[in-house]
Amino acid sequence: MILIDLGGTWTLKRPSDGSTRPIAVPGDIASALLDSGELSDPYRGQAELDALWIGREDWIIERELTLGAPFLDHERIFLEADSIDTIAQVTFNGTVIGESRNMFTRFHADITGLARPGVNTLCILIRSPELSARAAAAELPYPVPASVYPVSSPHRNLIRKAQCMSGWDWGPCIMTGGVYDGIRLAALDGPRVLYANARPVRGPDGWKLACDFTLDAARTEESILGASIMGMRVQTTAKASVGISTHRLELDVPDPELWWPVGYGRQTLYEARLEVSTPERPENVQAIVKLVGFREIRLVNEPDDAGRSMAFEVNGRRIFAKGANWIPQDALPSRWSDDRAKGLLDSALQANMNMIRVWGGGRYESDAFYDHCDRTGLLVWQDFMFSCATYPSDEDFLSTVAAEVRHQVRRLSDHPSIALWCGNNEDLGAIAWFDETRRHPARYIEDYERLNEGVIGRLVRELDPDRPWWPGSPSAGAGDYSDNWHSDASGDMHYWSVWHEGKPFSAYLEVRPRLCSEFGFQSLPSSQSARSFADGEQLSVTSPVMERHQRHPKGNELILSTMHRYFRMPAGFTQTLYLSQVQQAMAIKTAAEYWRSLMPHCMGVLYWQLNDVWPCSSWSSVEYDGRWKLLHYEARRFFAPILLALIVQGETVRASLVNESGNPISGELLVALRDFTGSVISEFRMACRIEGDEARDIWETTLSGLPAAVDRCFATAEFLPDPGSQAPERAWTFLTEPKRCSLPSATIRAVPRTDGNDPESPELVLSTDAPAFYILPEFEGHDGYSSEAGFLLLPGERQSIHYVPASGEIPPEAHALTSSVRFMHLRASYD
Repeated sequence: MILIDLGGTWTLKRPSDGSTRPIAVPGDIASALLDSGELSDPYRGQAELDALWIGREDWIIERELTLGAPFLDHERIFLEADSIDTIAQVTFNGTVIGESRNMFTRFHADITGLARPGVNTLCILIRSPELSARAAAAELPYPVPASVYPVSSPHRNLIRKAQCMSGWDWGPCIMTGGVYDGIRLAALDGPRVLYANARPVRGPDGWKLACDFTLDAARTEESILGASIMGMRVQTTAKASVGISTHRLELDVPDPELWWPVGYGRQTLYEARLEVSTPERPENVQAIVKLVGFREIRLVNEPDDAGRSMAFEVNGRRIFAKGANWIPQDALPSRWSDDRAKGLLDSALQANMNMIRVWGGGRYESDAFYDHCDRTGLLVWQDFMFSCATYPSDEDFLSTVAAEVRHQVRRLSDHPSIALWCGNNEDLGAIAWFDETRRHPARYIEDYERLNEGVIGRLVRELDPDRPWWPGSPSAGAGDYSDNWHSDASGDMHYWSVWHEGKPFSAYLEVRPRLCSEFGFQSLPSSQSARSFADGEQLSVTSPVMERHQRHPKGNELILSTMHRYFRMPAGFTQTLYLSQVQQAMAIKTAAEYWRSLMPHCMGVLYWQLNDVWPCSSWSSVEYDGRWKLLHYEARRFFAPILLALIVQGETVRASLVNESGNPISGELLVALRDFTGSVISEFRMACRIEGDEARDIWETTLSGLPAAVDRCFATAEFLPDPGSQAPERAWTFLTEPKRCSLPSATIRAVPRTDGNDPESPELVLSTDAPAFYILPEFEGHDGYSSEAGFLLLPGERQSIHYVPASGEIPPEAHALTSSVRFMHLRASYD
């Protein structure tokens, strides 16, 4: 087989005026217009509005290619495109060879007989997604509504395109199109391997590797199928019939080392080689290499006294899911990259996450994304790409969804990191959102079932029977049509009452989820991020540009009203940005620590959201440029395998210890009550021991019984481990709203580390003359950032921080950083 990569520079034509310009393939139309100077940066100012016309036009992406022998000497020639976005007609040398109606399927066309020696022309006509969606809506027998956002394109649910491209409450409306991931020509003799899967299966006699081959043959012929792993090989002959056929080959794998999620064991992967050839041409081998992880995964969803459990079990051990929701890397597909995906996933791992939920309003991620999760042990909750909408259930729509599900499950089912297939995001709840659906709920529930169970669930169970299937998120389970937003008794819940309803953070302590797969609280962007899209007089929270980059209709109102509830008025714009990130960290910490303390009743916390598609105000913990918000530093602490937490609930404060290490730990708990000079007012000590995979409250007292008023003190807790035990980080908490406390001014001093300072990661040692809360170090004149932030520093303590250079930056020397470093902390925010 010969492959010709068609990636490179193509021509982008606008049929309405005949104009042309280059376009990078893989790539998208909006990015090409940006590169040619015809489009202003849609992320700057309010320029997004200037890009709305792109989705209302047809576009042609075309190129010429020269072919000759030996490529044309083969029996069959195919064109393959991994993703065409979205409604498209493809022609080769003027002949229509196929149409694409779904960016989530692979385009595959036989061009044997059309390809000729010399110059050939390939043309992809991409129809306007907005006009296509409007046309589809006009054909409906009744409305099929979807959620809309401040800037959005209508009827996005009627075309199989990344739903968030039409605008969301955290992202712009850029209805671009293009060719993504890869496009190629393939020439071969014999059947074409469309998919080759290697699936570990554990039976009563041990492990087998089930190898499935999906072949496309022009005629009925014999094929030689082979598979090898760990030095073992099996081979058989199968008859490939005309068209598409599937064949299986199995081999026994004795005692493989198991694959485990991060934090629970090694991520052992074995190389499996799958081969297809023919007896006439045994030397022409199509070989596919897979990395296989042997593991068993189960979703424990069983009745108990509270309702029904929701827990992941890997190789017989229950896993507490800790993580965040993933949205696409960027609103412009040309900026999606494997390196950027790996960087975001590494940030998740550095924050002690073990699960990422690939949210259903974006896209199925790249092969490199899942490969990285396999290698690092990051579990993936994989939604299908349906979100916040009702969807059609006519045969035409269901057929393209069926093709999408078959393709994506076959493409991804080899990955041990994928823990769950989930049907959708909030589609069941959406039935209660619209006037039409509330008037005719039975009609829309029937549509939901035809799509979700009749197509998606059925095909998942058929193609990947050993991996858990979950009907939607949130859900109480199969056959339950409650939306489960507010129900904490069964299944997974989305708890949004603190954000959407403006409830206090203490409301997180009033629910006891089995697994919370969405909850969140927004913050404003950092100063660095804000200055990337606004300048001058627009650097104000309520300026037109800042509000354009706040997509939630009540976002700034909720952020600022919450700020008034907990904090004193910030001194200016920069302080307001900082304080919004402090309160975001406080909100998510409140929920995560409490819900982790409920283990095993609660067995998962996935906050909304990990990342951003553009610089903006949002729920993310990692900004668009990869910079960590204070929330992400806090997540590294509250997702630690061993967590010590101080939880203020009602009139009590208690210490909870969570141990996910798998081994018992013992030691002494030290709880101190301190005044705002940092001096100890009183302290409590006790010996304690906690088993592996256990959470327990180990100390409690009433606020009224404290020797000082709650606005005159704060609490710290430390666990002093016995030899051989691990120690969690120190815990601390205010005992009332911080605005009620008279915090002292603090001067933070930074000096270079005197010995062993790494020039690639310069180290500073910090000290303070008074307690400083939620410290944020920033480096003026430098693009890098601090390895630590959001911490408490007390007089007499020393805290090391490292300068993390930006990509490509030469790190400054440590002594130079002492003059550029600035510190924001809670008291400094209202000086």
